[in-house]
Amino acid sequence: MTSRVKLKNILLFICVIIGLLGMLIEGKKNLSTSEINATLRSGQLLKNEAYPLESKFSSAYYQGQNRDYKHAVQTYMQLLEGKTTTTKQLNDHQKANIQYNIGNNLLSAGLYQALNDDGSLQDEAKFSFLQAKMAYEHALRISPEMLIAKFNLSLLNSITPDNMKSATKEKSGVELSNLPVGLP
Repeated sequence: MTSRVKLKNILLFICVIIGLLGMLIEGKKNLSTSEINATLRSGQLLKNEAYPLESKFSSAYYQGQNRDYKHAVQTYMQLLEGKTTTTKQLNDHQKANIQYNIGNNLLSAGLYQALNDDGSLQDEAKFSFLQAKMAYEHALRISPEMLIAKFNLSLLNSITPDNMKSATKEKSGVELSNLPVGLP
């Protein structure tokens, strides 16, 4: 009988030790997550190799906050294309949020463009607005219940002229002189 009690006490002691170790490990993970969340809430750039997806997203968000919309959109696109050091796949909710953030950056870029002398939108602003519209629509195709994307899309539609046509983005390149093309 005493040997059975000793065996039960030993097994209970082992279970308590395993439980304490598990609690310490989970506590450390919780502390790390809290630190990352605090960094993101404060608007600082997250530089943690253990979380490459979150770090890249933080970098893109930080660029957008500093009005570097072009680079923010490029960084978000890299996330969508999987050009990160992570092997983790994005789920639909994450893809929809990234598309939403792309739309926000393009909308902001279009709003910060100067107007033409006659008060019309510049071609770059038109292009940004059309790209933002496509990003919001793509976010809504992925996640139709995303109310904030619906709101921003309706806001974008209300500020853009009805007769706005697709502005073609000119490719930057070497400008030729005024010599006719095709002559020897």
